Formats: sequence, structure tokens, C-alpha cells
Amino acid sequence: MKRVFGGYALFAVALAAIWAIEIFVIPNTDRYLTDMLLRVACTVISVIGLALVLGFTGQFSLGHAGFMAVGAYGSAILAMNYGVPFPVAVFLGGLMAALAGLAVGVPSLRLTGDYLAVVTLGFNQIIIVAVQNMPVLGGAQGLIGVPLETTFGWAFTWLLLGLAFLRNVLNSPQGRTFAAVRDNEIATRSLGIDTTRVKVTAFVIGAFWAGVSGALLAFKLSSIFPAQFETKISIELLAMVVLGGTGSLSGPVLSASILTLLPEVLRGLADYRMMFYALVLIVMMIVRPKGLLGSRELSDVIWAGFRRFVPAKA
Repeated sequence: MKRVFGGYALFAVALAAIWAIEIFVIPNTDRYLTDMLLRVACTVISVIGLALVLGFTGQFSLGHAGFMAVGAYGSAILAMNYGVPFPVAVFLGGLMAALAGLAVGVPSLRLTGDYLAVVTLGFNQIIIVAVQNMPVLGGAQGLIGVPLETTFGWAFTWLLLGLAFLRNVLNSPQGRTFAAVRDNEIATRSLGIDTTRVKVTAFVIGAFWAGVSGALLAFKLSSIFPAQFETKISIELLAMVVLGGTGSLSGPVLSASILTLLPEVLRGLADYRMMFYALVLIVMMIVRPKGLLGSRELSDVIWAGFRRFVPAKA
């Protein structure tokens, strides 16, 4: 009971801190820095959804950017054509992406490995081609005039909600079922557990947070184009999860933040920054093949370091 109360208290403090920064700090902050923080938040929200699918359930998906596109275009149309309020539009964008995830997941998640990767890759391409040929969505020219509603407060509130939700899910019996499917699907099925249902559940949850990410991105940029959700974006998100550590939630958050900021830090070396970006990926795979944190959480690493340097009381 104390642990649950402590969790709610920590969530409330974090939420209050986010909105305090939004009200008192952001108005006096450089717009470029604010823009980078928003970009990091949108990327991390999408990555934590993929971390559940890939890292905790072991499903290799290459269509995550497609779910971002569903959330982005769906929420933008709701806001622009039907006057749906921004927070509701973001939630409904995530819900539409979740329904798309259900539609893809039910027939395809009986597959594993390379076969699932091919199916999700095909889904991503279908979404891009469909958007390019739908005038109501702006076609290849994109959808322009989306209201600028995404702020630091809203972006990081959704990020906090996502982290809290996924942490609770992963610490529940359902979360342990996800891990069981990842570690040995055959043994899990022999216990009478419907592994396809487990995988679809994880897929739908991951798609929801990808949709939320896409919606926030749409309301941040004011214009969205099919090229923003191409397969290469799905591959980048996949790399962030792998580099952060499959089986960790905070690891992908850390790697997504670093890899989103790294190209901007190297902007002065415009001709070489992509080379440095690729070099970082190669070095990480050689030095730490299990990712930054492996299957551990950042809090565990910090606590272990604290115990190492602070001797226990006699």
C-alpha cells in the first residue's frame, strides 16, 4: 500500500514539476532548445511503445512509423475539420493507431521473426501509399495548417503518462506474461496461455503510444507529410530500442534522447555528422552488444553505484 501511495505521490510531483517548467521557465527559454525538447519527447513516446513490442515481448516490428502516421493524420483531421479539442484529438489519434495495430496484429502475430518484420514493413508502405493518394489528407503535398498546440507541458505530460502506464503494466502479471512469451513462446503456450492474444495486446498498446507520438508531432510541426513516416523512421526507432537495451524501459528512453540530440549537437559538422551518428551505433554494438542498460533499469544502475561508493552501516 505504501509503495502504491509513493508511486502516486511521485507521479503528482513530476506532473507538477512539468507544468511549473511550462509556466515559469519555457517562456524565457530559447525556442530552439524548446523545439529540441519537444522532439525528444515525441521520439521517446514512440520508442517506449516499440520497447514493449520488441524488448519485452520479442516481436520484430518494422512498421512503427506507420502507426505514428495514423495518429498524426487522424488527430489532425479531427482537430481541423471537426473542432475536436487538442487533448482529445491526441488521445483519439492514439486510439485510431491502436485499432490499426489490432487490424494488423490479429492476422499477422501468429508469425514470428522475419515473417512478422516483412508484414509490418508492408503495412508501413501501405500507409504511406494510401496517404499519398488521398486528397483529403493532402496527398503527397502533405497536410498543412494543423494548429500549433503541442507545448512542453503537454508533450512531457503524455510522456510521463506513457512511462507510468508501461511501468505498471510491466510490473503486473500481464507484464510477466509478455516476458514469458519473449523468452520461450512454446513453453508459455504449453501452460495454456494464448500467446497470440498476449502478442496482440502488446502490439496494440505499442501502436497506441506510437499514435500519440505522431499526433503530438503533427500539432508541433503544423504540417505533416508522408515522408516523415517512411520505413527509415521505423528502422531508426528500432535502433534506439536495441541500443538502449531490450528488456529495459529506461534504456530506450536514454538512447532515444541521445540519438535525437546527437545530429543537432553535430550540426556544425554538417558534412560529417551522419558519419559520427553511424560510428556511435557501430561502437555501441561492439562495446555493449546488449545495449546501454541491457535488461536493467537506470534506477537499478544508479542504486548499485550508490551502494558501491557508500559503505553499508555496520
